[in-house]
Amino acid sequence: MNFDLTIDRSCTACHKWDNVPAVFGVPDALPMWVADMDFAAPPAVLEALHRRVEHGVFGYTFPTESYQEAIAEWMQSRHGWSIQKDWIQFCPGVVPALSLIVDAFTEPGDQVVIQTPVYPPFHSVVKDQERELVLNPLIRGEDGDYAMDFEDLEKSLAGGRVKMLILCSPHNPVGRVWRREELERLADLCRQYDVLVVSDEIHADLIFEQGSHTPFAALSDDAASRSIICTAPSKTFNIAGMNTANMIIPNEQLRRTFRKVLNRYHIGSITPLGAVATEAAYREGGPWLDELLVYIRGNMELVANYIREHLPELSVALPEATYLLWIDFRSLGMEHDKLNRFLVEEAKLGLNSGATFGKDGEGFMRMNVACTRATVEEAMSRLHNAIRQWREMRK
Repeated sequence: MNFDLTIDRSCTACHKWDNVPAVFGVPDALPMWVADMDFAAPPAVLEALHRRVEHGVFGYTFPTESYQEAIAEWMQSRHGWSIQKDWIQFCPGVVPALSLIVDAFTEPGDQVVIQTPVYPPFHSVVKDQERELVLNPLIRGEDGDYAMDFEDLEKSLAGGRVKMLILCSPHNPVGRVWRREELERLADLCRQYDVLVVSDEIHADLIFEQGSHTPFAALSDDAASRSIICTAPSKTFNIAGMNTANMIIPNEQLRRTFRKVLNRYHIGSITPLGAVATEAAYREGGPWLDELLVYIRGNMELVANYIREHLPELSVALPEATYLLWIDFRSLGMEHDKLNRFLVEEAKLGLNSGATFGKDGEGFMRMNVACTRATVEEAMSRLHNAIRQWREMRK
């Protein structure tokens, strides 16, 4: 695959590129924020879509047995997790699913735990359902690595009001792939205090050490019985606009309850193209993904090396998964709003503000490097020039 090929996404109603003026207030910020890629989807996906389009009829569609088999086979081959086809429940997206799950399995006033800094919708799906958000901040080590704070978590669970924990695995934005022993300790606490675990594993395929990701439900029969695993091909194969996600729910009672809330809101119809793209991706997209991961790792190493050699004020740890970098700008000594303005107005970069991931994200920025190497090089050049000017002003 030629991942160096530049594909012009402007004027395609592209949220990432066409919304730059509305989001950042300037027309020329280089967008490296929204978590989709600037690469074409795998050739096998495009070919399958072309065949489906040529058919010419796009009526109501349902997830077929073949669709479910493709997902199950992928989970087995990629993650060593054996699932049954009837565990799979389609939903248009992981974020809508999270909102529905909070609605279905908690009541107003119940507490839901999230581990910050974390993907911003984790905050809103809890608050918008009028549930109480409980923060269990991750612990950041001197090397920039993050770990779970189990002591703080148990204090929250011991209060008896926490009914759900939303896990980000692998973690967005810090890029951790949780070790099996970490997940087992988490599972033990959730079993002890009877807490449902909703594990967002949308980035599970984007790991740099094959086999390092452990699906939460694969830990044990008990973990499977008290968890809902959120998956989607969207991040992996850059088909987010297809609105296709799949909840894997081993517990039959949980499955029935989730389907009931889907029916209540009349949600659940898959699109013809989403169904085709998903099945083709899982059946034939593996080699493309392997090449992609090598390319993205190269982009990440470029940024890390550039920061180490030219921008000592910044720091970044290479993540274990995702195509997202969590960059520490705190040594610049800027309040977060000022840092945002600096990056947009002086560096002409559109990054995700770390503060949107939680208070403990202030001073950080999330950078999406799922783009051409030339784009990454341009970003680092812009950042270097802006910081060089900042240094001059401080003399």
